[in-house]
Amino acid sequence: MDPSQLDAIDVHVHVEIDAHGHMSLPEAFMEASAGYFHAGHRTPTIDEIADYYRERRIGAVVFTVDTEAFTGHPALSNEEIAEGAAKHGDVLIPFASVDPAKGKAGARTLRRLVTEHGMRGLKFHPSLQNFAPNDGSAYPLLEVAQELGIPAVFHTGQTGIGAGMRGGGGVRLSLSNPMLLDDVAVEFPDLTIILAHPSFPWQDEALAVATHKPHVYIDLSGWSPKYFPPQLVRYAGSLLQDKVLFGTDYPLITPDRWLADFARLDLKPQVRPKILKENAVRVLKLAPGGPA
Repeated sequence: MDPSQLDAIDVHVHVEIDAHGHMSLPEAFMEASAGYFHAGHRTPTIDEIADYYRERRIGAVVFTVDTEAFTGHPALSNEEIAEGAAKHGDVLIPFASVDPAKGKAGARTLRRLVTEHGMRGLKFHPSLQNFAPNDGSAYPLLEVAQELGIPAVFHTGQTGIGAGMRGGGGVRLSLSNPMLLDDVAVEFPDLTIILAHPSFPWQDEALAVATHKPHVYIDLSGWSPKYFPPQLVRYAGSLLQDKVLFGTDYPLITPDRWLADFARLDLKPQVRPKILKENAVRVLKLAPGGPA
């Protein structure tokens, strides 16, 4: 990927279906999240994602979420996602997802995905994977991520997955409190950590951790910017202007909608390119003229 050929980089894009028609989550969860977000085309393929983003001159970080231990639903293939992203290397960057329940075997899998398949980061969803970020279960994976220099993205805050289902589908929101990641940032001081989403109802906690820990960032996915909490906008335009990243949560939110609402935020002109691309280029270690 040559970032000089792109206008922005979306660091949060979900692959929800594979080439065989298998979905990343049980159907009930997919329907609940689609209803929560009023989403349209819920399951674009990797090829469709690449075409969509290429038309807009936007790069995209793509991943699935391995929730097999909690949901019993087979995860999509990381290898297939890596292969699909490699076909579209001008616009797609693949991140791996390995369930922390897989322990040391999962850590070996992650190492192989990075060194042999070109995965560039690691995605977690604590509420869907049913673990607390600081309980140690993900530490074997994080040790590999820190060693190999790849970022780890953690869902934070409320989730639309399970919303409205009986008992919320068993999804525990408390596991996605961003303050739990303060412990992770202490245990892994050289690991780049990305707190995904405005962290409702813990926005202030997320801002505190990102301000205090030098390698903790925030992506702005999952919400239209017009709904961002005012303190998030204030920090994004000041103290955290070098640590905030453009993300949509596509296909739940489209970059067209996100960018239109982002243009209306009260931000200094020099801050916008940092959020839309420059911060991501640095975090993802993208070379200015071509592949990293």
